[in-house]
Amino acid sequence: MTKRWALVAVAGVLAVAGCSSDLPEESSGSGTPSSDTRKSEFFDQAEYDRQLAFRNATPQGPEGRPWEQMLEPQMVDTAKFAKPGGGYTLCFSNAAVDNPWRQVGFKTMQEEVKLHPEITDFVVLDAEAKDDKQISDIQSLTGRKCSAIIISPNTTATLTPAVEQACATGVPVIVFDRGVNTDCPVTFIHPIGGFAFGANGAEFLKERVKPGGKILALRILPGVDVLEQRWAAANEIFGGTELDVVGVEFTDGDAAKTKSIVADYIQREGKIDGVWMDAGATAVAAVEAFQDAGVDVPAIVGEDQQDFLRIWVDEGLNAVAPTYPTYQWRTPVIAAVKILKGEQVPKEWVLPQPRITGDTVREYVKQDMPPLHYAMCGCEGMPGYPGPWK
Repeated sequence: MTKRWALVAVAGVLAVAGCSSDLPEESSGSGTPSSDTRKSEFFDQAEYDRQLAFRNATPQGPEGRPWEQMLEPQMVDTAKFAKPGGGYTLCFSNAAVDNPWRQVGFKTMQEEVKLHPEITDFVVLDAEAKDDKQISDIQSLTGRKCSAIIISPNTTATLTPAVEQACATGVPVIVFDRGVNTDCPVTFIHPIGGFAFGANGAEFLKERVKPGGKILALRILPGVDVLEQRWAAANEIFGGTELDVVGVEFTDGDAAKTKSIVADYIQREGKIDGVWMDAGATAVAAVEAFQDAGVDVPAIVGEDQQDFLRIWVDEGLNAVAPTYPTYQWRTPVIAAVKILKGEQVPKEWVLPQPRITGDTVREYVKQDMPPLHYAMCGCEGMPGYPGPWK
């Protein structure tokens, strides 16, 4: 299969601001039910099948270190990039640190850098979720003496030319989290992807909600590939059931707006039997809307941030948490060091993407961590934990 290097990564809650440059020509409007079964322009049957199959694949790599594991890797030679002796200047163009998921991830990356004495300088430019700034940032980094450049693109299509220009300098480029429409980077690092995330939540609701049950789908923003993939997968699964998707609403990732939307649907529909979400940062607000209305919290899809995991356990919720693990922020640093040592890396480095279920949720609750700390940070064994993440 020819792989398209597209956005498959974001979010715990992802950085979803500043993505208008990659918006589709038409996006589904607020309150649009999925019962029309029209496939999203982001639905790719082959990639959907691939991602769902990856969920059952056995990863290669060290046990207990999923940020170093890989699924069905095709290794590439990196001997031409070898720079023996260390003294590396590692450069990073970051899309943003504008939400807790990215903040936890970036802190984890900074701590990973400290584990590699070969890296003597870590240069970071924050694009502040702006395409134009990131294009300028990447151009700036190509003019510095970077040993390798890591890029987490703000959007897919708009950043592709800038990534290609960086590749043309001969400096090894590593893309992670979100992708671009070129295969010029040495490696592209990401968890399984948006289709897997969306399917995990939809399959849970298909199992837990009776036929005819009313589903409310809560999304963040249109036009972000990974979020569109999540909804496309869920829509595909819901379309093959008797579940009634009564609304598809955009929350902008705002807790107050989420709570208001859910309250409106409870009043309008009388009962909501399940809530699907494309990112879980406002899942607690959704839960609170049901509690405030004095009705039972239905089956709900959240994510691995601590506030949701805690309320899940405390209230005995019927829930699942697909994840977009923040431990992926460790992998680009590890990959950069391997490349600069001339060691092979996967052309596409696909990381495991676990989900949290009712059987495992208690393992991930950390009462001493901030409410929006993400459980899949892979940081518990790092020096100084938990200090830097508090």
